[in-house]
Amino acid sequence: MSTTLPVRFSLSEQRDFPAYPDDHPVPAEPVTVPWPLKPLGSAECGAERLPDGRLSYWIRHEIVSGVTPRMLAWWFSHLEGDIMVAGQRINRYRAWHPYDHVHASYARRRPDGSVGPGAAIRLREYLGANPRYNVDTVTDIEKLDEEGFIHNPRLFGVSGLVRMEYRFISVPAGTLYENRLLVGGVSGWRRWVTPLMQRFGFDHAHGLAWLRHNIEEVGLFEHFLPGLYRQETGFAE
Repeated sequence: MSTTLPVRFSLSEQRDFPAYPDDHPVPAEPVTVPWPLKPLGSAECGAERLPDGRLSYWIRHEIVSGVTPRMLAWWFSHLEGDIMVAGQRINRYRAWHPYDHVHASYARRRPDGSVGPGAAIRLREYLGANPRYNVDTVTDIEKLDEEGFIHNPRLFGVSGLVRMEYRFISVPAGTLYENRLLVGGVSGWRRWVTPLMQRFGFDHAHGLAWLRHNIEEVGLFEHFLPGLYRQETGFAE
């Protein structure tokens, strides 16, 4: 399968790829991994305007082979840490997308220290490794379980303008993974600024970059998540 950028897949020179700090100001150095990225055409995807004025960028991915909904729920609550890939120690968030991802950490955990509804994630990434598409946010978790994941990224510290919804459906071969990005507000001043936001802050080129990025990262789960889950939990599925 083709890739969208010249990611280095050669493992002739092994090295480690540690975590970046959350204020890392430029796209990440590409991580060396042996996995191909799925192309945009591997999934059903599109964009539509909802009756409330929001834009919905949606994806129905190829079946994520060998990955269960339980593994996915576990993953989103264990984004911090490293993973060993072909003898290299790699920050696991960077391994999940070898050139777009920069940083992931938990800005807020629940009182018992776990990650779920009420927790928040600090994220830095550049879609397509393009500085124009810089994701620099804290996102609040609304739902996280084996049925799916919902979180609400803050835009310049303000919530209610961006929403991300994921649905996990168990199938014999793995998981049917569907998700969408909702751009715009639905009430008060957020609804009135939505047209400006969609035109100048998150246009269709930005939306296409998000679709491609998400298809690539979800397509990598089957290469590393089952093994990481078994290693850290002791469970097969």
